[in-house]
Amino acid sequence: MRAFALGLPEAGEEFPWEESVIKVNKKVFVFLGVEEPTERWRPGFTVKLPESAGHALAVPGAERAGYNLGRAGWVWLPFTGDLPDPEVLFDWVEESYRAVAPKRLVKELDARVGGPAAD
Repeated sequence: MRAFALGLPEAGEEFPWEESVIKVNKKVFVFLGVEEPTERWRPGFTVKLPESAGHALAVPGAERAGYNLGRAGWVWLPFTGDLPDPEVLFDWVEESYRAVAPKRLVKELDARVGGPAAD
């Protein structure tokens, strides 16, 4: 998932709060957590899903993100348990990217994957 997210246009990894996050244009689109889970950090990832939050919340153990991020469509999903196929997870990472990336980068992504901007 990390490699997929970093492959999106102008995505980069940073480590605020001792947590791995993937950003585009200084905005986080994936929280990947910490390497060693602690009492405070559980293994999982958080993405912004304006369209797919309901679907993601149906995953066992998934929940709206804390710190009031859940109100804006952010969902935390556990790395353990019964996760959807990797392609669904990649779709969610891409949806989160599209939700925060500038329009020019979304157009660049569309051109890469043969989306609407490629027409």
